Amino acid sequence: MQYRTAKYPLSLSFSPSSFFSVTIFLVLLLVLGSTGQLNAKTPKSLLGTDSVSGHAFTASSGEDVFTEGTLEGVITDKKTGAPISGASIFIPDLKIGAVTDSAGHYAFKHLPKGIYLVHITAIGYGAVNQKLNFDHPQHLNVTMQESWVEADQVIVTGLSKATTLKRDPVPMVAVSKTYMDIHAASGNVIAELASVPGVSAVTTGPNVAKPFIRGLGYNRVVTAENGIRLEGQQWGDEHGIEVDQNAINNAEIIKGPASLSFGPDAIGGVVNLITAPTVPEGSIKGSVTGLYGTNNGLVNGSVALQGNQGGFVWGAVASAKNAKNYQNQHDGRVYGTNFKERDARFMVGLNKKWGYSYLHASLFDDEQAIPDGSRDSATRAFTRQITEADEQRQIVPASVLNSYDIPTLHQRVQLYRIYNTSNIKLGGGNLLLNLGYQYSHRREFTHPEKPELPGLNLELQTYTYDAKYNFVMGTGYEATVGINGMYQDNGFGEGTDFPIPAYHQFDFGPFFVIKRTFNKLDLSAGARYDTRSFKGKAAYIDNTDETYPRLYTGADPLNQPGVEQQFQAMKRNFNGPSGSLGATYNFSNSFLLKGNISTGFRSPSIAELSANGADPGSQIYHVGNQDFKPEYSVQGDLGAFLTQPKWTASAELFVNHIENYIYQQQLLDATGQPERVDAGGNSDPNGQYSKFGYVQSKARIMGGEFNIDIHPFKWLHFANSMTLTYGTNLGTGTPVADSLKYLPFIPPMHTHSELRGEWQEGFGPFKNLYAFCGFDHYNQQDRFFAAYGTETYTAGYNLLGAGIGAKVASAKGRELFSLYIEGTNLLDKSYQSNMSRLKYFDNPNVPEGVQPGIFNMGRNISFKVVVPLSFKTLTKVAG
Repeated sequence: MQYRTAKYPLSLSFSPSSFFSVTIFLVLLLVLGSTGQLNAKTPKSLLGTDSVSGHAFTASSGEDVFTEGTLEGVITDKKTGAPISGASIFIPDLKIGAVTDSAGHYAFKHLPKGIYLVHITAIGYGAVNQKLNFDHPQHLNVTMQESWVEADQVIVTGLSKATTLKRDPVPMVAVSKTYMDIHAASGNVIAELASVPGVSAVTTGPNVAKPFIRGLGYNRVVTAENGIRLEGQQWGDEHGIEVDQNAINNAEIIKGPASLSFGPDAIGGVVNLITAPTVPEGSIKGSVTGLYGTNNGLVNGSVALQGNQGGFVWGAVASAKNAKNYQNQHDGRVYGTNFKERDARFMVGLNKKWGYSYLHASLFDDEQAIPDGSRDSATRAFTRQITEADEQRQIVPASVLNSYDIPTLHQRVQLYRIYNTSNIKLGGGNLLLNLGYQYSHRREFTHPEKPELPGLNLELQTYTYDAKYNFVMGTGYEATVGINGMYQDNGFGEGTDFPIPAYHQFDFGPFFVIKRTFNKLDLSAGARYDTRSFKGKAAYIDNTDETYPRLYTGADPLNQPGVEQQFQAMKRNFNGPSGSLGATYNFSNSFLLKGNISTGFRSPSIAELSANGADPGSQIYHVGNQDFKPEYSVQGDLGAFLTQPKWTASAELFVNHIENYIYQQQLLDATGQPERVDAGGNSDPNGQYSKFGYVQSKARIMGGEFNIDIHPFKWLHFANSMTLTYGTNLGTGTPVADSLKYLPFIPPMHTHSELRGEWQEGFGPFKNLYAFCGFDHYNQQDRFFAAYGTETYTAGYNLLGAGIGAKVASAKGRELFSLYIEGTNLLDKSYQSNMSRLKYFDNPNVPEGVQPGIFNMGRNISFKVVVPLSFKTLTKVAG
């Protein structure tokens, strides 16, 4: 597989407050232990061997012709001594890179002072990672050794400085650009990541996916882009992630409440989507990408271009994609699943001796049909709403099912973002500043006779701030102190559905982290304290209009006829500690153990506190509870990682205990039947919504991820993984009924096997050729939240996939284009995933003997072509 793992579990039971105190004590011991070493200096010259690969390198202070802030050297093959052309040298903390020329030579100028990790990779070779001190000129020659196993990746998420994945105690997985290129058939970046062990996604059709990490999602997982969190009504079931997959280069995922730099909503983990790094100085590079999917006619096109001239960097991406309704053998084409998306982003910045500063701006604009699963009772053909009263529905014509046109009933989501990321050399350390603004406008158009009037019309403005300072506290010590948070303002445009109130929210969270390296042992400890305040406005519904209600905020209009209160005024404050303590021990170059224990804190979301209204896209009427307490979790991770010349293996276990766990359950009416709510004057049951309320309980989630990757030959990989996740409702002190004892949206056991061949030299014009065949098994999910029909049994299923691809080169070796072909569900299996919300979209009364709900996508074959663009810029020549 093209992702690497590093995560690991342990079961401990004690309060978050006691853990916080112990963490503070241990951090103080670490700090005191550094006394007398604060003036230690990094030696000017280094000579050593990379701890994983055994690759030799020499690093010295260079010669007099070099100046401070420079790095240059030559990359060669360890066996033959030949120069390696096209090797990548990347300094993650500075976001700059270079590529070796035909002589294997590379060079950097104008580097900031300080100690930074240098990451060197080349196709077919093991990675080399080395820290260098750029207070002095450096000359780094590296001899790289051929490797049959994947490179040791470098990570930046949740940290103040880049580090190698194998040395960080936090449970994490890194997903490479290669993996994301090969698995792009879904057309959705979160769906691409959903097959990574420990990661899944709750979906509403092919273009709406919400990440789940080890059984936790929604407001428990932070999704970020370049470390800046994405904010767009995460509480909603059908509110997907607003990001252009074509702009994402790679991803890093933190599993569990181990990230101290992302705040209280990261109790379940973090998905950090990372855009492409800057191109080498003096170049302009880009690509034109096209993708077509056979199942739903997905057409996805994108143009990207980046430049770097004298440290002035810029980049732009523009994308568009359209899709028809997807299809499967059981349902035919599924009405309400087509979509249209437009995206654009631009970046401009500086890389200088003082550090870097980048300004990003992006637009996400998605129009997505709203499925409801209604069908004709006799033929089971999909039907659509055509009148406001909705007393009779029309069977959807075949021409509409097979059309790219977005129907009248749809949602439109627009996200505008502008943010700055900076890393500035300051004194003996680095100051990192991330400041952002984003405006999320979500509208759901649900009135067939007045298509311009939204049902739901939410406008969310978010201001994020993040400042941290990292510095070296003597030999082997690294420390970071920081503060971050956000301010949110949520309001309404003109609409008729009001599931949550208008509100203000403010977050504030200081934190610190300290790391210590003792030869083979790496220790990490940290803590933070979060404060979150909500202020919700009272609101009133005016029902005097016979067709469309109106919402009022501010002055109390209850003395008017036909007016009722929708939301009470609310003011709540939540605060709590969180912390993390972990260790990695490298017994040898081949074997290491990791352990981490962390606590998480999460305040209830605005929906969990105050919801009282219909959300048309989810077909749910939400009901909140203002008396909720914050969630606290304690998670232990323990695992092992083994690397051999021809195979790698890892085993990770985790246990997560959560106090005051919040979840939704369907509410019953006086007759004991699921309660249905008239959400807009509809007399037909198809136009009514199920009513769900939020409740709290104790919960435990446990499981693990297991991987083994065998390389019997240099060109052949046989990768295998298994993911186990078990979620149990522990109740509130009284015995838990059988129908309540499992948590909702817990993925079943999942195994993945993939046989992949790779031929770097290829055949004829086809270079870097690969071919793979993958098999996925999903167990039946018989451990489900059965109470009130909230969830139902899901049968197990198997899926077969395959792919092939290569870079096509001219006779002179110049790359012309890359081709990726991927087939998913090749046997056209009819199945339902327990993580698909469409499984529950159907008429209230399904004929006996018929499996209710909508099935997942059938066979799909995608074709992706990437045409590279490359230009040289004019550079000044000294003298």
